[in-house]
Amino acid sequence: MFQSQINSVFLTLSAMCLASTCFGQDPQYSQYYAAPLYLNPAFAGSELATRVGVNYRNQWPGLDATFSTFSAYGDTFLEEYNTGVGFLVTNDTEGAAGLQSTHVSGMLSYELKLADNLYVRPGFQASYMRRDIGFYENLVFANQINPTDPFGPLLPGNDLQGFGEPVNLLSLSFGGLVFTEDFWFGLSTHHVNQPNQSFIEEGISRLPIKYSIHTGYRISLGRGAPKRDFTHTYRQRYFTPTINYKRQGPFEQLDVGAYVYLEPIVFGLWYRGLPYKPVENQSNRDALVLMAGFNLPSGLNIGYSFDYTVSQLGIQSGGAHEISISYIFPPSNPGAPRKRDTILPCPKF
Repeated sequence: MFQSQINSVFLTLSAMCLASTCFGQDPQYSQYYAAPLYLNPAFAGSELATRVGVNYRNQWPGLDATFSTFSAYGDTFLEEYNTGVGFLVTNDTEGAAGLQSTHVSGMLSYELKLADNLYVRPGFQASYMRRDIGFYENLVFANQINPTDPFGPLLPGNDLQGFGEPVNLLSLSFGGLVFTEDFWFGLSTHHVNQPNQSFIEEGISRLPIKYSIHTGYRISLGRGAPKRDFTHTYRQRYFTPTINYKRQGPFEQLDVGAYVYLEPIVFGLWYRGLPYKPVENQSNRDALVLMAGFNLPSGLNIGYSFDYTVSQLGIQSGGAHEISISYIFPPSNPGAPRKRDTILPCPKF
């Protein structure tokens, strides 16, 4: 039993050392439009109003190696300068070893009108990143096991000073967004400077650039029932197919699906994966995502989604649960003319 425990420790340590040369991968949200600043810095200020929001994702709760991600963000639009500014804080915990990643980001975007009903928004993002594996808190090494009492208290792991200390990084990212009344196309590139994320002194493990291409088209389903308020307008109804392609290092994924908006309720259904393009001889099938939410006239948006896992892990993994909440503050001067009449047509979930 003791020898088996020692072997397990050395295997764990070897795996962590080898990980210094492996590719890392950013966490992802199924409700990617409910995390707009995480998706693309060009979304900063895109609502032409002040907005705050939070996102929480719990992936594979049925396994010991669960993944959980939390984000909080806020942005606003400086109309005098045609500029959007925003911030984003993300914390991610990965796997049984409890790898902790914290990102604090600032964003800047600029909105330019190219023609009637046609706008472009370039964006920039700078992020401070801190990664911590918590070696002695989350892992057990051979030198921490007392040979005379292998199942007793662990000894302090003090002979690997500096090994596995938290890593601090600076990441630079860029994005762009083009949109009309019913169509949008976005492109983002994160970690363009590829910072070194190795936990080993003198080790090199570059964080790969993450690419995302996201687009969609909003199709009107005609007007719905009249609203029960003083506006005497009708409820909006839309069908919106969307695509989101992501690539980071050797990993690629494609989200394909659609939203149905029956004001104030939203439903979504999409598939994530690239089954025709395996990764390291493993089938690249991920999940079928189901989503429901609502947009209240007050500016409050709440969504819930569930990932039904279709990969080899199966539904016994527990899938993934995701919650998004955002609030768009009303304008301080409701009677003032807006900077643009065109509303960004992409969903809020």
